Amino acid sequence: MMRVLLHLLMTPLAWLRRTLELKPGGYAVLMLPQAQPLLERLGRMRARSVFLRARSECPAYARFLVDSGFAEPRPWRWSAVPVTTKDNYVKRYSIEDRCYGGALSGRGEVIDESSGSSGLPNNWIRNRHERHDVTRILQLSYGLIYDDPQRILLNCFALGPWATGMHVSMSLAEVGTLKSIGPDAAKLENTLRLFGPRYRYIVFGYPPFVKSFVDGTSLKLGDYHLDLVVGGEGITEALRGYLLRHFKSVVSSYGASDLEINIGVETEWSIALRALCARVPELSKELFGRDVPPMIFQYNPLDYLIETLENGELVFTICRGRGAAPKLRYNLHDLGGVHPFASLRRTLRARGADPDTFARRFSHFPVLYVYGRADLTVAFFGAKLYPADVESVVLAHPVLATLVHSFQFESFEDERVDRRLGIHLELVPGQAPETVALDRSALAADFYAGLARSNQDFREVKRMFGADAIEVHLHAHGSGRFAGADIRLKRQYVKPGA
Repeated sequence: MMRVLLHLLMTPLAWLRRTLELKPGGYAVLMLPQAQPLLERLGRMRARSVFLRARSECPAYARFLVDSGFAEPRPWRWSAVPVTTKDNYVKRYSIEDRCYGGALSGRGEVIDESSGSSGLPNNWIRNRHERHDVTRILQLSYGLIYDDPQRILLNCFALGPWATGMHVSMSLAEVGTLKSIGPDAAKLENTLRLFGPRYRYIVFGYPPFVKSFVDGTSLKLGDYHLDLVVGGEGITEALRGYLLRHFKSVVSSYGASDLEINIGVETEWSIALRALCARVPELSKELFGRDVPPMIFQYNPLDYLIETLENGELVFTICRGRGAAPKLRYNLHDLGGVHPFASLRRTLRARGADPDTFARRFSHFPVLYVYGRADLTVAFFGAKLYPADVESVVLAHPVLATLVHSFQFESFEDERVDRRLGIHLELVPGQAPETVALDRSALAADFYAGLARSNQDFREVKRMFGADAIEVHLHAHGSGRFAGADIRLKRQYVKPGA
């Protein structure tokens, strides 16, 4: 009965929403402060409607609820619904069982792929409704930020089965002149040289790829009008400042192949807030819990219900019910949180800042802040690297296999704001780094080749950098970052904040 009532209510609302979204000006109505309490309430209603349909029509989700011991609470509480993860849901049930009806429908569906920690890819199914929704969201974001059909759009995200690059190409062909280049610096340079400075461009790509391009190009980029949209991993304010020497604007988007791309997007307002927090660490700590500001986005609560667990991890629900497979309370293991725009605004005013001066125009959509992945992965040029990937290289090496006791790895920016992958190897007791006759450049090359073998995503993006982007460091047993390790605890393979 509840499902029928929700369906009757959601149908006219969906029609009204699609009408508003025909043009950016109509969509802007949803961004008004008066709309926010209603949008949040409707978003929760939509989420419950998706839950009821999934429990009834999705075999995997129905079994998951039973296996989790779920009993519907009285009164209803969304927080009682069990959290899904890649391990307890995606890997446990087949891709068909995770779809409504327990099968692929065949027509109009697309399968995206991302590589897992075992080296075996994870696959995600999306139907034409989801592609239409992603297209609509991307086109609206484009219209609200740029609104310029004369631009040339250069898609430098990885193409093939990877969600971001393919969805960008499929979604933006109608809003400008699109060329899908992929992460190829030479092709990007040739394209800019061919069409010349008379056009305005938007480049889409991974932050470190774009950094390496601007450092290596022979073009005089100051002659061009370039804007930049980045994704795949976070961007520091130092790198944003570096890229702004060549681009008129630098905007980041937040998403995941598990869910959707472009769940949240940086706005002029959120970028200004992050810059302020970078200058005032005390404000960053008060608002976001850390001295260093996180990535800060805004999102539509009608489309996404985003919560924070007690351990600080974010869980996401896609509130639209037309997709091929439901995504309910899904934990990406990203650390972060959500602030209602109104409460954040009040806090800023109490601290003496005037949030209304951050941007000429701004949305009252809620703010999503993200510090990065809480699990054991490191993002590098858009690829997610796992401890198993590093371990496989160590164990396959004829010398390291017997010399290495443990390891850590991290993605970081050096003093030139170049992205680097640091691999720290703790030697077995009795071995000193200075006695190990291994050339560091050769070791970097070994890891470059070995990671390409073990990690599918790394194999795709390694064209963007060479082995010199990897730094290998040897440490005596129990020294440096490995000092004080407790053998009763799991090893810490990823440096905090990496």
